[in-house]
Order: sequence, then structure tokens, then C-alpha cells
Amino acid sequence: MEKIEIVYNKLEEAIAVMKEVARWGREKGFRVWLDEWLTQEELITDEAKPENFCIGKVDGKTACAFILQNSDSEYWQDSSDVQAVYLHKLCVKREYAHRNMTKAVVEAIKEECRRNGIKYVRLDTGLDEKVVRKIYLNAGFKIVDIIDYDNGRSIALYEMEV
Repeated sequence: MEKIEIVYNKLEEAIAVMKEVARWGREKGFRVWLDEWLTQEELITDEAKPENFCIGKVDGKTACAFILQNSDSEYWQDSSDVQAVYLHKLCVKREYAHRNMTKAVVEAIKEECRRNGIKYVRLDTGLDEKVVRKIYLNAGFKIVDIIDYDNGRSIALYEMEV
């Protein structure tokens, strides 16, 4: 598995990677984020500040991007009570695809969590996203809850103990 260096406070570069990966996904027919959702105005919140936007580097080159928050009150009601980090918008650049990057990113996050006394890594994604579900389950996450909405959509909440 490749060694990932996490670099924080990389807002513009992280969003650029997210847009690049989302464009590729749309070209392949996947249901992914629209570019208008991937802007500073849409992504920066009280819980996702510029310093929470990360890139992952492999041998000095940007391989992926993600948001790593200390709370997520939208889906995790206990997020202020539990020592956890919340992973959002993990995107792997195509040249790093199929190289176990998700596992490598998660291992790097877990190392930081151990140093900081954080017990869990959490994330959420659409329950019907079968490819993404397989990636996260293979990385060691477990589905701990499902939120069903009136529109027929469901969100799966994933958690991994550090």
C-alpha cells in the first residue's frame, strides 16, 4: 500500500481535484456531484472550513482530495459528543485509481487520529451507490445506520474504529 502524506488547508487544489474526478465520473455515466456543487460557496460551512480541505500526496504528487471535519451535525447527531473525524468528498485522481488509495488515505487518517486521541472515522454516502459502498466496506468501514427520506433515497452512515 502506498504511503499518503495528508496536507491540510488546500481549498483550491482540493476542489480542483474534486471537479476533475466528478467530470470523469459524469463522462462514464456515474451519478456524481455537479460542478456547481463543488464551489467554495457551496462547500465551506461552519463545520467544513478551508483548513479542513485536504489533498493526499504520494511521492510529492497530488493523488487525491477530501474534506476532513471534526463534526457533522447534518447526519451525525452525536458528532459533538463523540471523538470522531468525518470524511467527505474523497476523490482519487484517475492515475491513482485501482491502487488501494482509499485504504491508504484511511490508514493515514487513522494514524493522525491515534496521535490526537480520536476514536472513529465516519462518513456518509447514498445507500444505492453500490460501487462506493464496496470501496468503503473493503477499506474496513461498517454501515452503522441508514437514514431513509420521503423521496425514496437513503443515506448510509459508515464508521470505522481507529
